[in-house]
Amino acid sequence: MKYKWKRVLAVVFLFIIVAGWYVTVCGIGPVKPIQDRMKLGLDIKGGVYVVMEAKTDLKGEELQKAMEQTQAVIEERVNQMGLAEPVVTIEGDKRIRVELPGAEDAQEAIEQIGKTAQLQFALADGTIVLDGGSVKDASVTTDQDSAGYAVALEFDSKGADAFYEATVKAYSGAVQSSVEGVNNDAIMILLDNQIISAPSVNKGPISGGKCTITGNFSQEEASNLTALIKGGALPLTLEEVNSSVQSAKIGYNALEMSVYAGLIGLALILILMIVAYRGLGVAADLALLLYVIIVLNIMAWMGSVLTLPGIAGLILSVGMAVDANVIIFARIREEISAGKTVRVATQEGFKRAMATVIDSQVTTLIAAVILYEIGTSSVKGFAWTFMIGIVVGIFTAVVVTQLYVGIMADSTKLGKRSMFGINKTGQASFHIKRELHFIRYRKIFYLISVAILALGLVFGIARGMNYGIDFTGGTMIQMDMGKTVKTADVEKAIKEYKLDPEIIYSGEGNKEIVIRTIKSLDSDQRAKVISTINENFGTTDDDVVAEELFGPSVGKELRNNAFLAVLIAGICMLVYIRFRFRQWRFGGAALLGVLHDVLIVIAFYAIFNITINNPFIAGILTVVGYSINDTIVVFDRIRENLRLKRSMQLDLLIDQSIAQTLGRSLMTSATTLIVMVPMLIMSGPAIREFVVPLMVGIIAGAYSSIAMCSPLYYEFSKRKKVSKYEKQVQAATKKSKKKAKKQLEETKALPEAEIGKPADDTADLTAKNAPKDADTAAAAAAEQESTPADPAKSGADALQPKQKNTMDQKRSKRYVKGNQKK
Repeated sequence: MKYKWKRVLAVVFLFIIVAGWYVTVCGIGPVKPIQDRMKLGLDIKGGVYVVMEAKTDLKGEELQKAMEQTQAVIEERVNQMGLAEPVVTIEGDKRIRVELPGAEDAQEAIEQIGKTAQLQFALADGTIVLDGGSVKDASVTTDQDSAGYAVALEFDSKGADAFYEATVKAYSGAVQSSVEGVNNDAIMILLDNQIISAPSVNKGPISGGKCTITGNFSQEEASNLTALIKGGALPLTLEEVNSSVQSAKIGYNALEMSVYAGLIGLALILILMIVAYRGLGVAADLALLLYVIIVLNIMAWMGSVLTLPGIAGLILSVGMAVDANVIIFARIREEISAGKTVRVATQEGFKRAMATVIDSQVTTLIAAVILYEIGTSSVKGFAWTFMIGIVVGIFTAVVVTQLYVGIMADSTKLGKRSMFGINKTGQASFHIKRELHFIRYRKIFYLISVAILALGLVFGIARGMNYGIDFTGGTMIQMDMGKTVKTADVEKAIKEYKLDPEIIYSGEGNKEIVIRTIKSLDSDQRAKVISTINENFGTTDDDVVAEELFGPSVGKELRNNAFLAVLIAGICMLVYIRFRFRQWRFGGAALLGVLHDVLIVIAFYAIFNITINNPFIAGILTVVGYSINDTIVVFDRIRENLRLKRSMQLDLLIDQSIAQTLGRSLMTSATTLIVMVPMLIMSGPAIREFVVPLMVGIIAGAYSSIAMCSPLYYEFSKRKKVSKYEKQVQAATKKSKKKAKKQLEETKALPEAEIGKPADDTADLTAKNAPKDADTAAAAAAEQESTPADPAKSGADALQPKQKNTMDQKRSKRYVKGNQKK
């Protein structure tokens, strides 16, 4: 692109950035400000909760299993309806609480998820042929016979057989319709005994377990029908018990403070980039400002719900966006320091940085996609925000940053070396001059990690993990206070019972309170708490709306899915790393590093007795995403140096690679932490409880990439299979040692008179050095035949014996010459 058109495009982007921020913050015309367009989760904004009770005679383990299945189906159904980030909780034995963020009408919410919501397929005469449990998948497709849309269904093997038999009966005309308006050849789809669709079998019996429902649907109509079908059938019939509008757990004020804190953090990042990278920092700041407004508006446009895990994904994606720029800038400054002109260095820097940027971003994108597909609830919220951030971050770094940096490089005034952060000595600012030895001290790093993990294990076993209400369940008391009271006053009133409660508002006008505690209180204990509240606030036992035990919101299903998602994401990342880096050793070291970071965060929770609630899952996911990205950047430099510096010892090569990327690792970690520090200081306790583990995860990720993953790769490389060349060298060395040993024995067997001759001094000395000379000769002969292809073979383990034998040989010759002169 010509320089003139680059300048025009740069002005266009600048206008988009300024106008975009104005529209995003203030709104214009039909476009509302982002605060009015963004959907907030129940933990931030509040919403509706619905309590439903199962009508069943099941007991014990069968009931528990059925309730867990029902919990999972409801969660899926609410997601399909567009009410993302639900909290579905099993309360007591037969009740389920559904919390719907952003919803305002309890009755409308009940109608959306269905009171019983049982999906069934029936013939026109009302005969039930199969239920929704046999539906394997439902999706929107195009109608091949018209310009509209259709719904594609797929059944499992059992459902396919039942559906085929039903279509045979319907198509043969053997069924007489008993429902007005339904054809004899129709298959009715019922939800709560209400017909949601009644397509006719008009082209013959349907086999194979797949069919398509047509009917000139609009896209919205097809999507709604798909959502209703895909929600599946509930294993149990549910009946509404209670419902209410609930206020936020964290509170809108805390969100506002978090927003202000985030803006302060963003401003600090912009300043830091300019200080560290001068003109390059300005280009990165423009790209970052565009990145923020694109991500926020995409989330608002797609109806994404912002929750705490979503905030975690947003924070991490900001760090990733900065990271892509930092990688590019480091490359450009290396090229300038190597003596290239600014223009050439810019072109080469972008070219050489692209592989690293793509590898690091794609690896984390793979993890995010897997987490979104397999994870549930809060896991999806994190993954979705993270995916949007990664894609937008690549665009802004590759397109926007490259545009502005290219203009700077082509400009006479802006293309000076000082504008690119290069000082008069030719070195980049913040350049690390000291030679660092990470591999030499790797055992110290191992000991530090082992000590932290061991300490965490001791605290975890001795004191136990501090599981919060989301993991343990507990007791719930809901009361109508008749007016809005301060939650702090309620907490003070029941302080003597040491419940450590979670108190939230509920009901119209926030006149009700809900007290939840992890302690399981029996009826007498609950009565005492209620009595104390009555004495302090003038309420009576008639004002008790509900009191019951409830199960964990982070149920077994959610935990299993989160673990499975992380496991599959790890496998996929391992395969990608193997494909890109051509060695399993890189992938194995990277995944061990991720495992190390996860365990470090868990140990942190155990040591400092931090409550493990929903934010814990977001913290672990942040560690997985950040750690692998940081590690890939270091490994990419090791891979490049292995190709360019084959003769360098492996330990020195790895040390050099870490040193070359150390500035980038520290800068990325600093920018990510900078966003969190203001939130830690300014936000409320709920946000603070959420941010601290994330900060620990970021620090652990940076540490492991430098001090754990690279040393582990070194360990794996040392223990790889011995090559054919090395076997030949070892055989030649062994043979020469045997020969030298035999000569030494023959020399010792000579008469003492002959040994005392002057010439024998030389012979004896030569015999003593014969093994070493033989080693050197054999190794040199073998080395002439072939050259090692793997740099690891020419590392410390391969070169040191050769150097040692050569030095011994030289010393022997000098000693012999000295004796001859004497």
